[in-house]
Amino acid sequence: MTRETIYRELGIDADVFAFGKKVEAELEDRFRTIDETAEYNQLKVISAMHACRVSEACLTGTTGYGYNDLGRDTLEQVFAKTFHTEAALVRPLIACGTHALAIALFGNLRPGDELLSVSGKPYDTLEEVIGIRPSRGSLAEYGVTYSQVELLPDGSFDLPAIKSAITDRTKLVAIQRSKGYETRKTLSVEQIGEAVACVKSVRPDIICMVDNCYGEFVERIEPGDVGADMTVGSLIKNPGGGLAPIGGYIAGTKECVENASFRLTCPGLGSEVGPSLTLNPSFYQGFFLAPVVTASALKGAVFAANIFERLGFPVFPDGQEERYDIIEAVTLGSPEGVVAFCQGIQKAAPVDSFVTPEPWDMPGYEDPVVMAAGAFVSGSSIELSADGPIRPPYTVYFQGGLTWPSAKLGILTALQCMKDKGLLTLPE
Repeated sequence: MTRETIYRELGIDADVFAFGKKVEAELEDRFRTIDETAEYNQLKVISAMHACRVSEACLTGTTGYGYNDLGRDTLEQVFAKTFHTEAALVRPLIACGTHALAIALFGNLRPGDELLSVSGKPYDTLEEVIGIRPSRGSLAEYGVTYSQVELLPDGSFDLPAIKSAITDRTKLVAIQRSKGYETRKTLSVEQIGEAVACVKSVRPDIICMVDNCYGEFVERIEPGDVGADMTVGSLIKNPGGGLAPIGGYIAGTKECVENASFRLTCPGLGSEVGPSLTLNPSFYQGFFLAPVVTASALKGAVFAANIFERLGFPVFPDGQEERYDIIEAVTLGSPEGVVAFCQGIQKAAPVDSFVTPEPWDMPGYEDPVVMAAGAFVSGSSIELSADGPIRPPYTVYFQGGLTWPSAKLGILTALQCMKDKGLLTLPE
């Protein structure tokens, strides 16, 4: 049986297969560069594991209070060593990336402080945390004010405006690396470093926090390497390597991480409590695999960009740009296009391939959202997934793929689904 025959059995017709094969052949050099970055980051993780003396004993867990949890404490040292920070908080008690960000914010902000976002409006689910959309228990209810500085039209930081926006009350500056549900450029670590330096030049005591979701291991450096006081993310994205079933992390200065730990548990206890249960093997092995898994997702994103760009759809980033996260945004121009794309991704998933996703009102989102996520871990966006809000300009956000072949199949199936519904025409 040939490779093309297997694709045919999975619903990919000859024209879609040939189009995909042609695009893939032109990406050899790009994929080689991605693999070189993965190798560098893989060695960085292994080096950290060696330095922190990861042992078989670290793979056993604790229950109850979690006192003296060797595996948990060593894992946090590994994260700090890899991300070049003083400390880290890596816990299954953190439910998601938004939760990790909320812990970091509530742990380091006090009534009367100001939170300043210098990368424009944050991701939808953070709006209620801040209080941009009224919500019980928001930062606004605790007397924390909020302001923001928009990015420039080219997607870069407006450094003069950032300097002007800083006041005596500014306590924490937030930077969102990835685009969220926007069509702006993802920020590089180098750009983030420029923004951090700008903030620190005005007031060195201001805390700079980076939402690093979807960005880990895409580059050879992380926000901690360029002066960020806190780097925050989710373990069911890049750093969990597809094996972590839950969790998040906060890596940064000892003081900031300690403040966050008191919000995660309670004052007086902080990071001293919190069992790892039976999750240490998944966390360690997932982090070990993360650079290679991220590379697979990156290849999928580059492939998707080149496929849909050649079909005339606006894509962000475009097929040739440098990449700083694993997300590929494709503007399809209609609700039907977004839904068909997501249905194709779902059809290619290893789990729940027979399910047909439809838009629905999800908690934390202002508009109906359609999500394709046939994943081993529910909601894991390092796995093959796609989603998008049903609002103009009708953009779908594709990410993940634990392996390059699975990511490739997902993109081809999304393409096939749109073709079958008459939403696109392949070039001759």
